Amino acid sequence: MEAYWLSVLTGGAAVPPDRPLDDLTAELVTMLGDPNPRRRDDLAYPVLATWIRNGVYDKLLVGLGDGITVGLVQGIGSDGTDSVLRRSFSALILAEAVGRDNEVRLLSADTVLRWGDRATSWFVRERDLRGWIAERGWAHTVAHGADLLGQLARSRHLGALELTVLLDVVADRLLQPTPHVWRNGEDDRMAYAVMTILHRNLVSFGVLEPWVARLGTGIRTPAARAEPRSEWPSPAAANTASFLRALHVQLALGVRGRDEVAADKELFAEPPARRADLMLVVLDQLRAASPWLFPAAGSFATPEPSLR
Repeated sequence: MEAYWLSVLTGGAAVPPDRPLDDLTAELVTMLGDPNPRRRDDLAYPVLATWIRNGVYDKLLVGLGDGITVGLVQGIGSDGTDSVLRRSFSALILAEAVGRDNEVRLLSADTVLRWGDRATSWFVRERDLRGWIAERGWAHTVAHGADLLGQLARSRHLGALELTVLLDVVADRLLQPTPHVWRNGEDDRMAYAVMTILHRNLVSFGVLEPWVARLGTGIRTPAARAEPRSEWPSPAAANTASFLRALHVQLALGVRGRDEVAADKELFAEPPARRADLMLVVLDQLRAASPWLFPAAGSFATPEPSLR
């Protein structure tokens, strides 16, 4: 099996003429959950992604996406099992399908919103947040889920209401208790998904400010601890703080679009609206979470310029 798909990939990833496309697709989709990272990450994912990007599934995209969403719930609720691989890589392939529609406009709003409902339901319910797994390679559920949210955020079918829902999903994911501390760049990937939402300039500041404040409540040290005393920051609080720092840096420095997404050049051409105000509200939450470390806002006067 590996030799067959390796020959397909090294041969330019053309669809083999010796087998029906349905059979080839079914085999590749099954391989998305293979515990062998070579079959899953090095063969199945790049072949499926290439075929989607090249338009192989353009007339079959609805069926493909509906089938892929089935993988999002296989073993859902488990933590520490190989079933996470199928769920996570299903999210990554679904992101490719949404991205294809963003590029060539094939799908109805009903289809994209149906996929979005299934994707966000999975993302909030997912318990296995491991990044790298020894002998299994990448699981990366948070990063892959963030990539999927980012593609949904680019969709013409999502307006202000739907983008607000995506922000709520991000907050739900961050604040949900978990034993897993992110250490494989998940904070940057999640912040980048939010930046994509912000660059749409459809969600009002009146929605964004309380959303940031909600995240801030998750990183403040509880006033009273239940006995026995528990670790602080908790993994969820540490992840949320890392996310807020990543979001602040991305707001400050700006982010670029993805090279393979043609419309990103325009989408990311200018900073998001109310960028400076957003930076301040994020800083306010980080400051409030560590009052022992940061001085109150406005404590320091602006230094006078010096010629020396």
